Amino acid sequence: MDILLNFSLWASLAAIFFAQFVKVPIQYIATRRIDWALLTSTGGMPSSHSAAVTALSTGVALEAGLDSPIFAVSAIFAIITMFDATGVRRQAGEQAIVLNQLVADFNKFVDDAKSWTNKPDQEKRKELKELLGHKPIEVFFGGLTGIALTLVLYYIFY
Repeated sequence: MDILLNFSLWASLAAIFFAQFVKVPIQYIATRRIDWALLTSTGGMPSSHSAAVTALSTGVALEAGLDSPIFAVSAIFAIITMFDATGVRRQAGEQAIVLNQLVADFNKFVDDAKSWTNKPDQEKRKELKELLGHKPIEVFFGGLTGIALTLVLYYIFY
């Protein structure tokens, strides 16, 4: 099957898995605690979205050339994805932080106003996800991750 030989696809998938995996040791270095949930989370350093789209574009560039229409499509796709990661998705994460603080403040107000002895429902409430988007530095290093990994894979297998 030709799809099994699609270098750009495999490089992009490898970049996603590598970027997600490397988040765990990077977080450990920064906080001295291991958080395996980072393997499946959005956000964080490096951006796996940026790694994926830059790996895709790099793979296409290596195989089809910088002057090919498919490289133009993949490059614009990468730019839009990386812009979105630092823009809309990041702002959604910032809003989630504010909403979570409002929920916490409201819960404190309720606690102060009434003496609740048992709050199992409030303890089970899940917080909104705050780590949705990426800081520009996370997108930058995600992009570098995708390019570097694709170049290494290309020179190993071709």
